[in-house]
Amino acid sequence: MTATAVAPETSSEKISFTGRAPGDFARELKTRVDKYFSARHLSPHANWQMIAKTFALLALTFVPYGLILSNRLGPWSMLALCFVMGLGMAGVGFAVSHDALHGAYSANPKVNRIIGMSFDLMGASGYMWRITHNVIHHTYTNIHGVDEDLEVSPLVRLSSGAEHRPIHRYQHLYAWFLYSLSTLFWVWVKDYKYFLAQDIGPYKNKKHPSGEIALLAASKVVHYGWTIVIPLLVVNVAWWQFLIGYLAMHLTAGLILGVVFQLAHVVEGPAQVNLKPDGSVEAAWMVHQFATTANFATDNRLLTAYVGGLNYQVEHHLFPRVCSVHYPAITGLVREVTAKYGVPYYVQPTLWSAVRSHYRTLKRLGTGATSLNG
Repeated sequence: MTATAVAPETSSEKISFTGRAPGDFARELKTRVDKYFSARHLSPHANWQMIAKTFALLALTFVPYGLILSNRLGPWSMLALCFVMGLGMAGVGFAVSHDALHGAYSANPKVNRIIGMSFDLMGASGYMWRITHNVIHHTYTNIHGVDEDLEVSPLVRLSSGAEHRPIHRYQHLYAWFLYSLSTLFWVWVKDYKYFLAQDIGPYKNKKHPSGEIALLAASKVVHYGWTIVIPLLVVNVAWWQFLIGYLAMHLTAGLILGVVFQLAHVVEGPAQVNLKPDGSVEAAWMVHQFATTANFATDNRLLTAYVGGLNYQVEHHLFPRVCSVHYPAITGLVREVTAKYGVPYYVQPTLWSAVRSHYRTLKRLGTGATSLNG
């Protein structure tokens, strides 16, 4: 069984990549990755390690939840478990839902659909994620005005093409707090905002299936039920103690998710791109992915397992339907081919170096810089 072909999912908007990728480069890259799987008789989808990790991360979320509901612990112990639940929620989003929503977890679309519902269980719309992330971000990576990942808040300038405001001078200091609010914003505002919006990135006057609207309503009720209603009814704590625990869970998950998603694109090295007047991009799609994406901490096996291979962002953008558990094995092939053809391949050696690079990038963009590098 071979890996998914290197290609973006498509949207309805006519934004084109006008450059031509070296034909030999693209063919060799695809062929070598396909041969990796076929020669070993491996599926590019989940293996037993991925399945074990799925259960472990779900347990990291719901075992602490069960212990809190048991009423056998004191307030400080329950608060500590709320932080653990935040770690678990972020891990499920990274390393379980993300693969399934890309169709990478299983060759069976129904299995991916079911496992992808873990995203909705955590309070976010999997349907909307497939639009904003799978299609828009993966196709139009780091393109100002199109890539939704560059527009997390008017208070944070993540794009060199974005409007500069005086407060951005301090964004390298306060952005981290705003990142920590990301899951709260997602659960309570973001999904509703996108469903009500007429335009989403390159999509104009976007209409949503009635079934997805119903699913949004149902999944939000389920999420609010298990995270708010049941604890308030069962746990013997004051409402303000519950609120502290609820915020602790979300601020933990939000900070982890908010930071990790910035370390692959808003760091030193990867470029940011503006559309040409005719709405095109002056690069081939594949070359564009290498130019706008960076890996980080690829030698950190624990981090790789926890973030679902998102530290192998280059490989993920090229092969989004290959399960993340395989990225460490194919990265050597990708690096060899890029070195052979002189295609850029960005990587930060450690998590800390990537965080520092993002800090410096925030600081540079906060000055009003119109170039990400140099």
